[in-house]
Amino acid sequence: MKLRELAHSRTGDKGNTLNISVICYDAKHYQHLRAVLTVERVKAHLNDVVRGEVVRYELPGIAAFNFVLGHALGGGVTRSLALDAHGKSLSSALMGLEIEDPAAVGDAPAP
Repeated sequence: MKLRELAHSRTGDKGNTLNISVICYDAKHYQHLRAVLTVERVKAHLNDVVRGEVVRYELPGIAAFNFVLGHALGGGVTRSLALDAHGKSLSSALMGLEIEDPAAVGDAPAP
């Protein structure tokens, strides 16, 4: 299943650093996403763009995560010739990540 089936996302940027939030539609899927949405997996999925460190912040109170991606914007908004200088399309790219269905691994039932 695609990550977008369990969560939605927003992005923000500061210089050459991008943050991507992943927000569960239903809090019952938070623990499942906590287990499968690792820093290593996010970095591997976005490896064509992210050149720096990836840090994950957990926000269990709102069933969300914030990923901070270093060296992800080709030098930053004012220094990049990229069509998506702010990195807004990367939230869609992350939502396309294939993840395990929670029902298949014994977590909460899928929506």
